[in-house]
Amino acid sequence: MDMPHETPDVPSGSSLGQFAVASQSSLQERRPRILKHGDTFGVFDRNGDVQSGEGSPDGLFHRDTRYLSHLDLLIDEVRPILLSSTLRDDNAVLTCDLTNPDLHDGSGRLILEHDLIHIRRSKFLWKSTCFERLLVRNFDDRPRRLSIELRFEADFADLFEVRGTRRQRRGVFLPAQVEAEAVTLAYTGLDERTRTTSLRFDPAPTRLDSRGALFDIDVAPGGRAVVFVEIRCDAALPQRRPREHYLSSMVEARRALRHSSSRSAAIVSSNEIFNEALRRSVSDLYMLVTDMPEGPYPYAGTPWFSAAFGRDALITAYLTLWNDPVLARGVLTFLADNQAKVENPEADAEPGKILHEVRYGEMAELGEVPFRRYYGSVDSTPLFVMLAGAYLERTADLATVEKLWPNIEAALLWIDRYGDRDGDGFVEYGRMTEGGLINQGWKDSHDSIFHADGSMARGPIALCEVQAYVYAAKRAASLIASRLDMPERAEALLREADALKLRFEDAFWCNDLGTYALALDGDKRACRVRSSNAGHSLFTGLASPDRAARIAATLMDRSSFSGWGVRTIASTEARYNPMSYHNGSVWPHDNALVALGLARYGFKRDAARILDGLFHASIYIDLRRLPELFCGFPRRRGEGPTFYPVACAPQAWAAAAPLSLIQSCLGLDFDPLAKEIRLDRPVLPSFLDEIILRNLSVSGDTVDFVVRRAGSEVATHVLHRTGDVKVTITH
Repeated sequence: MDMPHETPDVPSGSSLGQFAVASQSSLQERRPRILKHGDTFGVFDRNGDVQSGEGSPDGLFHRDTRYLSHLDLLIDEVRPILLSSTLRDDNAVLTCDLTNPDLHDGSGRLILEHDLIHIRRSKFLWKSTCFERLLVRNFDDRPRRLSIELRFEADFADLFEVRGTRRQRRGVFLPAQVEAEAVTLAYTGLDERTRTTSLRFDPAPTRLDSRGALFDIDVAPGGRAVVFVEIRCDAALPQRRPREHYLSSMVEARRALRHSSSRSAAIVSSNEIFNEALRRSVSDLYMLVTDMPEGPYPYAGTPWFSAAFGRDALITAYLTLWNDPVLARGVLTFLADNQAKVENPEADAEPGKILHEVRYGEMAELGEVPFRRYYGSVDSTPLFVMLAGAYLERTADLATVEKLWPNIEAALLWIDRYGDRDGDGFVEYGRMTEGGLINQGWKDSHDSIFHADGSMARGPIALCEVQAYVYAAKRAASLIASRLDMPERAEALLREADALKLRFEDAFWCNDLGTYALALDGDKRACRVRSSNAGHSLFTGLASPDRAARIAATLMDRSSFSGWGVRTIASTEARYNPMSYHNGSVWPHDNALVALGLARYGFKRDAARILDGLFHASIYIDLRRLPELFCGFPRRRGEGPTFYPVACAPQAWAAAAPLSLIQSCLGLDFDPLAKEIRLDRPVLPSFLDEIILRNLSVSGDTVDFVVRRAGSEVATHVLHRTGDVKVTITH
């Protein structure tokens, strides 16, 4: 199916892209504290407040709407002093320690010296509710009457408004309902849906209105007082008092996190800082996982992408498949249930196509943004088939894959009928309406696909990495068909994959660049740009073995490898900008996929260099948390990476990257039928002497083993096993 040529409709000098996040303040500068559970997340400052104002990303959000846009805590009308702000290692609770500044009366006389009142503020999210406890302690030698005030607002802004999109009209705010110990704020949107924020306090405030709660508290010397707060999004107030509800909900929330993260193999290394980074990665990943009816599903990231995305979840599940295949099963099942059935140009949907994202906010419901149920990604569909095949290889769970087979066949049909828009044997993309995304690969900025002279590529566009995913999808489907006793279908799919491999070499290889082209434009001209996309051809096995060494060298050259990681495009390219979103930045998940490819072709030491770079970047990052991306400036001795101002953190596929990099370095592979775990020519990066993997499962049994440096080699030793799991190593 032919699509018209198109060029981005944003001026070339504009800093604003299609649906871009407005960069009015730096998340890295503010270092916000993030909590999430299910469809609810909170962005708080380090005091635990929600700061309102133009461009502020703070708030309590539920299903793509901000239900609380301001919350601040005052003591005697003054903001307290921050002592510390910490998230538990499992991300379950945010704890902020605060104290009073010097307090004066109206005449300027000092009435309370600083650092005598301590406030410990603990908050967490559970089932669309933000729970908070204020523990106030008096360390003075005399009793004190304190005025503790909480001021609040709810603007019910759509998430895309918070991101910077301007709206011509909005709905109406309803009168607040104020009771003795509770207040409800409400808004009816243009979608005719009423959204409510209910705040409840225990004990009842001294004064409560639609904008704040005031508590006059008497605290004896050495004494304490406690205030409990509940902020509920679209939920009826429970029967239990907030004090009781806080404790029971905290137990449930922490138990749920422990249960989900227990599926993951435990990883302990000889480097304690690396252990901290790994613990944060695992905690971030499972905080972002939302339990769907179909199973666990990782939302992409906060604050901008806390939603079900197809591509992000598929790649996250692939990167973590070795240590938690249950996550992959949940992702596959959810996406199969939401696979497109009909053509819908407004949603870029075609039969068999896999989801791009789902949104529930007012703007999505009204069609002001196209993402209510949107299918505008060219890579989600082949990635879905890829993951299904990899899941079968990891688990031998033929029953699940057999149920998915009709969806896999539908996806393959989409690839051949709709994906190949001009019949040349490559999968291309082009949006179906003016409202859809211009670029529909993972590099979806308006200016991310271009020619060597910097001019924009005209569609329909065939991306390098998408052909790699299609190749792997055909091979994965062939494996599944073979296991399902369909030999003719399996053979046909292998032939299709082999034919694609030959076409790809002829059309994409750029001998003078030592790599594959970024893409082919609508005129079949190669975008002769050195990019990380070529590394994905290594990841899937599409790259010719004869050319793998040159591709690896290009990726690890100084123009591409910043010292922290591989840049999205090399510093030699026309549109290189290390501060851009996709044109020279470093993305952890992209590097993890490149490292899998390097390891696949035997370049494990290059994979270890990538792990080394990202680990040392994490040393300089708050909470050891790898963000969505950071800037592509070269690494300098004694200095950390340069942050991207509006990068999401946590981000699911960034959290998964260190776990995948361990697999790449160790050469981890699984044979579930033989109950065997294989280590193929493992290497350890220079900052590690050993790694211990515990509770790694295969076919229902588990094993603990250590991988340890032994001179110039690496050795392994089994510490404990259940069943007859074997661990083998190849040097």
